[in-house]
Parts: sequence; structure tokens; C-alpha cells
Amino acid sequence: MVEWIITDGLTAYPEALAFMEQRVDAIAKGEAEECVWLLEHPPLYTAGTSAKSADLIDPQRFPVFDARRGGEYTYHGPGQRVVYVMLDLNRRGRDIRKFVQSLEHWVIATLDSFNIKGEIREGRVGVWVQRPEKPAQPDGSPAEDKIAAIGIRMRKWISFHGISINVDPELDHFTGIVPCGISAHGVTSLVDLGLPVTMDDLDVALRQHFDRVMEGQA
Repeated sequence: MVEWIITDGLTAYPEALAFMEQRVDAIAKGEAEECVWLLEHPPLYTAGTSAKSADLIDPQRFPVFDARRGGEYTYHGPGQRVVYVMLDLNRRGRDIRKFVQSLEHWVIATLDSFNIKGEIREGRVGVWVQRPEKPAQPDGSPAEDKIAAIGIRMRKWISFHGISINVDPELDHFTGIVPCGISAHGVTSLVDLGLPVTMDDLDVALRQHFDRVMEGQA
């Protein structure tokens, strides 16, 4: 069984880290079920293990936290659904690459519920959408914006951290960093794409597609 937790309001980042640390240890000891936690954070930046100092453009804008997850700098804030996944890869197959791909497919399936085509790009972390209404890239291909980020950490083959999906955050807040170290592309959200999707709508779709995509690993 996977426990689903939805927290209203804004959850402080240190509080979220402490919860994940405790839950992962409890799962590893067989004292707690796996967990998916849906929440929002106040505006902040997090640094992953590959973060470069030059990519923190405005270090005074929001608090900056060392996340110790994979990846580089990312932004969290109101209007963004953060999905923390505390899942046991001992029973889902000890394959981190496959697990990350499953997270990507879960996001893509969820976006498809709203007729958004999410795509993966080699060498670029996260989920992307094409923006043909914007100026094309230098090679002539359509412009692309990032709509979801993925970054995980493992302990004893238990995952934590996870996914962030932009529902309706303040997109200007991303300009204080180079998101995930990628400066040649923009950032978008479901509302920015013209869809009046609520956080509740997204949560329903996430739950629906988790059972199909992620539980296939268990």
C-alpha cells in the first residue's frame, strides 16, 4: 500500500526534508508504508548535487536550500505542485534509471489528461512542451518550455524528493536561477498554456495515472 498525503497551505522546506528523512528510514525498517506527498512550498530555491554557483543569479531573492538530491538549481513556490515520492525500489526493482523514466512517464500521462503533450529530451532533465507560437530555436525546431522538474535521492533503495509540476506559479520567480542549468529554453505552466487547471484537478490525474504507470513496477 502507498499512503497519499495532501497538505494544504505552504510547507516550509526544512519541515519537508525532516519528514522525508524520517519516513524513508521508517520504510527501510519496515515500520511504515510507501508514501506520496503532495504539497506547495513558499518561494525558495534548492540546490542539487550538481548545482553550479554561477547558475544562482539572484541569491538574495529567496532562501536557498541544499537539497542533496540529484540535479541542479530549481525553484519551488505557490502554484507549483511538489510531489515527493518515498517509494521502495527493493520491491520495485533496483533500477534507478528505469525508476526515473517511470516518473517521467507518470508526468507525461498526467499532462495528457489535460491534452498537453509532455516530452523528454536527451540531455535535458524534466518534462518539456513545444511552443510553436514562440520564435523557433536556432536549428529551426520549435521553441520548448519546461513544465515539470524531476530530482530524486536514494537511501537504502528508498527514494525521496521527486517531481514538481507548474500549475500556476509566478514564472518570473524562475529568473533568479538558471533552472536545472539550462538557459536556452523557458519555463511554462498549465495556466500559462491557457488551461484553467486547479491543483485539485492535477491531484486527481496524478492519483489516477500513478496506479497505472508506477504500480506496474511494484
